[in-house]
Amino acid sequence: MPFSTHKRNSSIPGPVESDAKCFTRSGEKHMDEPQGSAEHNENVSKQANHFKVSKTGDGDVAMGLFSSPDDVLEPYDEAEESRLVRKIDFMILPFLGICYMFFYIDKTTLSYAAIFGLQEDPDLKLHGTQYSWLSSIFYFGFLAWALPTNYLMQRFPIAKYLGINIFLWGVLLMAQAGAKSFAALATLRALSGAAEACADPAFMLITSMWYTRRQQPVRIGLWYTANGFGIALGGVLGYGIGQIKDMLPSWKYEFLIVGALCSTWGIVLFSFLPDSPISASRLSHREKRVAVERLRGNQTGVENKHFKWYQVREAFFDYKLYLFFLLGLVGNTPNGGISNFGTIIIKGFGFSTLVTTLLQIPYGFLIAVSILTCVYLNDYVASKKGYQSRCFFIVLFLLPNLAGAFGLRFVPQDQRVGRLICYYLTGPYNAAFVMILSMTTANIAGHTKKVTVNAMLFLGYCTGNIAGPFFYKTEQAPGYSLGIWSIIVSHLLEILVILVLRTLLMRENKRRDAQQAGNRSEYEVLETAFGDLTDKENPNFRYIY
Repeated sequence: MPFSTHKRNSSIPGPVESDAKCFTRSGEKHMDEPQGSAEHNENVSKQANHFKVSKTGDGDVAMGLFSSPDDVLEPYDEAEESRLVRKIDFMILPFLGICYMFFYIDKTTLSYAAIFGLQEDPDLKLHGTQYSWLSSIFYFGFLAWALPTNYLMQRFPIAKYLGINIFLWGVLLMAQAGAKSFAALATLRALSGAAEACADPAFMLITSMWYTRRQQPVRIGLWYTANGFGIALGGVLGYGIGQIKDMLPSWKYEFLIVGALCSTWGIVLFSFLPDSPISASRLSHREKRVAVERLRGNQTGVENKHFKWYQVREAFFDYKLYLFFLLGLVGNTPNGGISNFGTIIIKGFGFSTLVTTLLQIPYGFLIAVSILTCVYLNDYVASKKGYQSRCFFIVLFLLPNLAGAFGLRFVPQDQRVGRLICYYLTGPYNAAFVMILSMTTANIAGHTKKVTVNAMLFLGYCTGNIAGPFFYKTEQAPGYSLGIWSIIVSHLLEILVILVLRTLLMRENKRRDAQQAGNRSEYEVLETAFGDLTDKENPNFRYIY
């Protein structure tokens, strides 16, 4: 059977980010075989005869679409691939983006409730550090459920599992409006955190299922940009809710309205978001094969539903797990403070409550612009200049945060416009965190290992968000000097960790290149593409930094 003319010019992963373009053997017999047929299911169990698979003897679900490593499909060109990517974008990104927007609205809901009277509510009787505990206890629930929820995501259809959790999260948010004591509200906050624990890891897994490693930063950036729009929309919602003068206090309407919107979106996700390229009903059989073929160069596969203990052990003996945990910790200690005390800081500049809510809108748009600028610049440098730049862009987009934090610490209190500008400068750290997420999806292979490292990254994320609010001492309001210093120290440590990670990944790539010394055949690379091999097991894997 003839090979296509669609050149496989970068299937063999190297140190430069690029998308895999593959020439193919015709898969005529397999092309006509309906997905889900008896022949198809039998093929999945026989793949080990053709592909190099993990130690447990089973590979990625994507192998069910191909009969051997060099069986791909009839030739496809870049125009067809571009059409398919656009279709995938419309199938995936709006659902993730809107959902992520609600996540950040939820994270700031407590902050808005605070300026709408939650702290003074006669039923709750909050005092001392109880408001800080309400901010942090959300992440205790997240922390407790982070590992279990990641492994459940591997076991169940990921989109359905995500939709159920988002629905429950909205219900719990509405229930917070009915809390009559600090203990009741704290319990509901913890349960809400547990329900949200699957969100970011699920989004990362979904992105890695559908996109090449080069495309992942832009797509992560696009759905994470909704974070900024969530802040902006949260400001609009907050302003509108602040106008409600009814039988309930305004802070209760904040929880009821945002919770109802979240639950509704959970139903939408459950109904319409596809679980994977293999089972997507809106893709034809050919489109599924092209969608998966594009991912061969990733060497990370699509998914595997079998839990593998050896991959868990490998993850905990891999330095990357601990560095990603540290990045989650130091990258989100500032977030824990800013997301919960941001409105209080702005109000401390001397603005009214309603003006404070409106001043969050430009902050949200600045975050969105920062994220998009970062991911598209990185994509340009990687694709046009052939340079690995993710770590450098992380450092670059942390610099405004450091400048803003120093400004908040040292600009005089009576310079409220200057201090407001400094506050806005603390937003671009979101762009740096997007790049950290893309580093995780690109550099961990083996599905069980991937969910383990994702879980540890978000354990660090939770720990940082738990610790962050406690640096903001009530007696230091409105300057919060200790809280501002926590931003500065955290980001300096983050820069150090990311440079260490870059150095180690670069050295490992050089070691593997020297070890193979140009002896990698293209066929060997195809053999390992869908074997559910870990990045350490797979000699053809190369790291992105």
